[in-house]
Formats: sequence, structure tokens, C-alpha cells
Amino acid sequence: MTKGNSKIVTSNQQGIHPNLENVVRRHLAHANQKPFSEHTLVAFAQAQAWIGQRENPLILDACCGNGESTLTLAEQHPDALVIGIDKSIHRLQKHNGESDRYLLLQAELNDFWRLARQAGWCLYKHYLLYPNPYPKSVHYKRRWHCSPAFADILALGGELTVRSNWSLYIDEFAAALSVAGIEAQCHVYISAAPITAFERKYWASGQTSWQTRVLL
Repeated sequence: MTKGNSKIVTSNQQGIHPNLENVVRRHLAHANQKPFSEHTLVAFAQAQAWIGQRENPLILDACCGNGESTLTLAEQHPDALVIGIDKSIHRLQKHNGESDRYLLLQAELNDFWRLARQAGWCLYKHYLLYPNPYPKSVHYKRRWHCSPAFADILALGGELTVRSNWSLYIDEFAAALSVAGIEAQCHVYISAAPITAFERKYWASGQTSWQTRVLL
């Protein structure tokens, strides 16, 4: 299933992947040495310049899609600076709105998170809302919590919120956090109003949202 599709997630995987703990421990123990993508280096420099000397709390909206959630988070946190990141320029170009308190950037999150960690960013809040779950068991290493980026996500600190319409994805993310020594649980997420197009689609089709939230 692709990100934003309202179809129910189907998978040949039953339960948390048996290799999850080994993969997570390996990524936590070994730094990612992959070269940075050029467009992400440019995007990160733009983010650094945008933040400048401002000392407002910093919120990162990862996998922000069309930026609807980024705008909403900026409205909910008027004292914070909010940066939305998505790899798709097509999705970002659908955004309507503008403010000096939020910034939308096209970047590869694997690289952006690592650059932010190297630059010493300390997040106030960090959102991962409805990332592509890669439901096929063979693709489990593509999930954020089984990727090299997981160590960078943890290092950025703050309150981390992860949501998905696939409960196993959140169960696995919570399990990966536990491997890192962080207690986390999977819960049903209910809200009076959706803050992303994904929530709107999923809820309209009768699907449930699942969430884990931890203070790193």
C-alpha cells in the first residue's frame, strides 16, 4: 500500500518481525556512513538559515505530505517553529498557506535527520504521521524503526509521536523503542478533527488510527 491510499493495510507478516531486535541493536551500535544527497544538503542549509538566531521551540513534522499537518501544528503551537519534510515535491506543491513560523522542504529524511543530529538540534516535538509502513515482511528494513535513521530519530530528543493505520507498525515501533531502553505502548488514536489528509481518508473509510507517543 502506498502512502495516502485509503485501502486497509494487508501483510504477510503476523506479529513483530523476528529480526527486529537484532536490526535495531545493529543500527544503534553503528553510525550510518552513507553519503548525503545533494538536494538534502541544500534543504538543510535552508532550514538552518530559516531558524537563524531564533530560539523558539522546534517541531519537526516528518513525512508531512502536502503540509496540512505542518500548518495545523504551527497553529497549535504559536510559540514554536515548525519544519515539515517530505521527499515528494508533488505532494508539497499541493500546499496552500504561508507563514514565517513554518517551513516546508523537500528532502530525504534519512539524510535530514542525520544532518540535524550532527548540527546538535534538540527538538521540542517530533511527528511521524502515517509513514509508508512497507507491509511486506521482506521489506521490514525499510520501516523507519528498522532503518539506520532510527538512531538519529532518538538522538534528536523531544516528544515523539508516531501514528499509522496499521497497528503492527506501531507495535513494532514501540518494540524498537523498548530495545533502545524507552518504554512505549501502542494505543488507538481518536480525535475530533483530522490534521492530515491521511487521517481524513482513513477515518472516512472506517479505519482506526494507532499511535505511540514517548518523551525521548
